[in-house]
Amino acid sequence: MLVYKDLNDIELTILLKEGDRGAFTEIYNRYHWLLHTHTYKWMRNREEAKDVIHELFSNIWLKHQTLSFEPNLAAYLYTATRNRIFNLLSRKKVESSYINSLEDFITKGECVTDYLVRENQLKEIIEKEVEAMPTKMRAVFELSRKKNLSHKEIAKELEISEQTVRKHIQHALRLLKVKFGILSLLYFLTNF
Repeated sequence: MLVYKDLNDIELTILLKEGDRGAFTEIYNRYHWLLHTHTYKWMRNREEAKDVIHELFSNIWLKHQTLSFEPNLAAYLYTATRNRIFNLLSRKKVESSYINSLEDFITKGECVTDYLVRENQLKEIIEKEVEAMPTKMRAVFELSRKKNLSHKEIAKELEISEQTVRKHIQHALRLLKVKFGILSLLYFLTNF
């Protein structure tokens, strides 16, 4: 009967490549604690260290026929373990960065959403106030603010004098200032 403990690493890897479970078990028994200790030094978390080693040995068994254990088994195991540690640490860093950016978005996103809602509410209020203006004043105001026409262009389009256009815009702005002065005062008093 074959005594696996008496075999060297090269002999064990040859048997492992042939699918020998006993060789795999001996490699595991020889190296798992050393690799676990090495991993724990990096991870500072026993469960994560166990997971890294478990994943390493699972992968070795699944790919035992195609793996190359050059220059030697110990070097392969330490290199594979180190790579898994670095991948895990890198993944943790990405996850941490993602979580931080998500927290920032949630914190700032609420504010942005709140401002957008308030902006839309304010637009609705302004629209209602503009609609409540007398017909000629509303027409002058909308041509001035929505179509960005000059006083001269508005006067020509509506067939009124530039002075009348100027008066309608001044009066419309005065009405809005009074309305929104009161609204902003009420908002300030109710929210602060």
